[in-house]
Amino acid sequence: MTAVTIPSTTVSDAPPATGPTAAGPAEPLGAETAAELLIRLAATPSGDRRRARLRDRAIEAWLPLARHLAHRYSGRGEPTDDLIQTATVGLIKAVDKFDPERGVDFAGYAIPTIIGEIKRHFRDRTWSVRVPRRLQELRLAITEANSTLTHTLGRSPQVSDIAVHLGVTEEEVLEGLEGARAYNATSLSTPISADGTTELGDTLGGEDHEFELAETRVALGPALAMLDEREQKILTLRFYGNLTQSQIADQVGISQMHVSRLLARALTKLRGELEPML
Repeated sequence: MTAVTIPSTTVSDAPPATGPTAAGPAEPLGAETAAELLIRLAATPSGDRRRARLRDRAIEAWLPLARHLAHRYSGRGEPTDDLIQTATVGLIKAVDKFDPERGVDFAGYAIPTIIGEIKRHFRDRTWSVRVPRRLQELRLAITEANSTLTHTLGRSPQVSDIAVHLGVTEEEVLEGLEGARAYNATSLSTPISADGTTELGDTLGGEDHEFELAETRVALGPALAMLDEREQKILTLRFYGNLTQSQIADQVGISQMHVSRLLARALTKLRGELEPML
């Protein structure tokens, strides 16, 4: 059993290494703290005209946190601007759903929300080939299991080790590893020969037009069997032996005119047998 190799480009499901208090810059200050803005926002009725302004100010006050978290995931193949935009969406969701009365500080609530939005962005937008979400989530679970087992076992885990750790079958682990290959695509222009003259695209097969004739060939056998022996011989000499009608006449011992009539009759019979089948 070989050890498991995990693709390097991953977005781990593990929580950030640093705690909520170190997740971003210090809480921004203005005429009132960002935390106070959220308390006022929660206390303002939905019909109050001041609510929209308070919401905008609260989002703006906490934007440094969203930008900081977005930068932590930069360098993984996605433009930083896209990550900041995604993190901002997560921040807006956190502001809209935050309830100060639950006794949780906003940073502790917003950080998982924002990171979850960033991970969904990687899951839904960055795969070169779309695979089922089940395989995407399985890939992340395998990545985490691989890291954990490498530490506890002191070696690279095997497929069986990961299967036991995750409580799935070995076939499911292999399916998840195969699905992980769809995260990144290789260009067809990638050189694959030592001198660089052969590209990956050159190794791909082309369209085989012989497949179009496969059904005709299958139907041709029974149709030929309907001809008499002399008709079969004449057709064989003409279309497989590439003989002229004169050469066929010499071999069969009949006139060229007779060969022509027999060919026409044999082809008419074949056409009548094949047309209902095609």
